Amino acid sequence: MKALWKGSISFGLVNIPVRLYSGTSPHRIDLDMIRQKDQCPIQYVRVCKKDGKEVPWDEIAKGYRKENGDYVVLDKDDFKKASPEKTQTIDIFEFIKEEEIPSKYLEKPYIIEPAKEAKKVYALLREALKKSEKVGLCKFIMRTTEHLGILKVEDNVILLIQIRFNDELRDPGDAKIPSNIKITKKELDMALSIIDQLTGKFEPAKYKDTYKAELIKMIKKKATAKSETKEPAPRKRRKTTAAKDDLLEQLKASLAAIKN
Repeated sequence: MKALWKGSISFGLVNIPVRLYSGTSPHRIDLDMIRQKDQCPIQYVRVCKKDGKEVPWDEIAKGYRKENGDYVVLDKDDFKKASPEKTQTIDIFEFIKEEEIPSKYLEKPYIIEPAKEAKKVYALLREALKKSEKVGLCKFIMRTTEHLGILKVEDNVILLIQIRFNDELRDPGDAKIPSNIKITKKELDMALSIIDQLTGKFEPAKYKDTYKAELIKMIKKKATAKSETKEPAPRKRRKTTAAKDDLLEQLKASLAAIKN
């Protein structure tokens, strides 16, 4: 793995030199946009919306659009003044119970590896977090941006989980959520029966990205094919229940399908 960040964890008066690695491996497959008839790669250009002319990089600035359509132009100095002071430290400023953090705040995991000379103090923090059953709330700077995170222990490794700031979350009240809907006891009991039937233990290794696997298989097949490939058969659509059908009947049918 390639380290994304090098610095230290600030734990009271203790500094722990560490390296940060991404805790995820995206399932993205890199695909280029091409012209279909001759497979010519497509190139994007920066074009002025007014005159259609290409604009070189040295003439491009960044601006904030006001309500009247005018722009406030920002230069490099403006960004430097607004940027947080760049540090190479993960600063723990508070310890909390992990269950106090709603899942909607969790964003991105990183793996923390200690430097050779910091193995003991790393182990000390790890054991202290385990024993206290708490996580360390911290701030850190990455690529000129300040982030909020928690340090937690999992599988004997200290993980840094980036979390969202509160003002990044949208208010669910802005969505049209149904209320005062009458649910009968029979409907609720049937729904609970379905949940009971489908209840299992979370085993992440069981869940595979089937779309990525199928796409890679298709790419390999097309790359080695000597003749025209047949179009894949259309997927069978699941039979949907008409809106007029009774909800209780739908629940019964769902439960019967699970049992069979």
